[in-house]
Amino acid sequence: MQELASLSSKELRQELGKAEEKYQQLIQKRDELNQMAKLLREERDMLNQEKRKLIEEMHEVKRKRDELVKKMREHKKLRTEYQQQARELIAKKREQRKKMKLSNAYLRAEELKLEIRRLEYEQETVPMSPKEEERLIKEIKEKKKEYEKLKKEAEKQKNVEVDLQNLDEAISKLFAMADEQHQMVVKYYHESQEYHNRFLKLVEEITKLINEANAKHKEYLEVKKKADEYHKKAVEMRSKIIAIKKERRNRYEKAMKTLEEYNIKARRVMDPEELEKFVEQNIERLKKEGKISIGL
Repeated sequence: MQELASLSSKELRQELGKAEEKYQQLIQKRDELNQMAKLLREERDMLNQEKRKLIEEMHEVKRKRDELVKKMREHKKLRTEYQQQARELIAKKREQRKKMKLSNAYLRAEELKLEIRRLEYEQETVPMSPKEEERLIKEIKEKKKEYEKLKKEAEKQKNVEVDLQNLDEAISKLFAMADEQHQMVVKYYHESQEYHNRFLKLVEEITKLINEANAKHKEYLEVKKKADEYHKKAVEMRSKIIAIKKERRNRYEKAMKTLEEYNIKARRVMDPEELEKFVEQNIERLKKEGKISIGL
């Protein structure tokens, strides 16, 4: 390195001291940043580990929720089937009543009863706004009032055919079975909603952890980049130290050769510092005499 060759031995020694001191500072700063990066990486990994646990829990919660929804749909299907069968019997009963020219008050009451239950099912299971629910409650009350009126009229009917009585029993039984299935629908609906709410909460927590982990990873990359920059500077400084030491060694070897040419034995030189002092004192004279040329 030409700039090193232009320095005196004293300046070269001072430059070496500065370079070694700077090198230690760079190494210390690099190690501090690497330690900081290590902590950030560990925090990131802990967040990712916690995220994986929550994801496993989320999958389990989703599985249980879906099982409950499946059961709810099975009971809902049975409820619908029983209601449909009841409607068919009511239609059959209406035809028989029509043939007998009897009052259809009882049939209308049964239809209203079915309609009221349908509206009550809707109120219990279908999400709606307060305004819609208020409207539905009002409609149920009106139909119940009409039902009670028709029921009283129907009770006045006499001499009903045995077949009609059997139909009444069958219809009542189907309604009872539909009610049982409805209770199961409501049960599984509420249980599935609890798992669904837990599922949504887990999704929110996982999203939060993902964002925190990504932020930690970004911070880790920034610190690691700085550490790598200090490492690069340290490597460059180490190369400079090696170059300075190489320059000093070359000068020492040339000085030894010069001493031999002047018939001065190396053993008389006590140590490298005395040698450097000797070279500094006599270098100009040696150069003028053409004995050495080392770029000084």
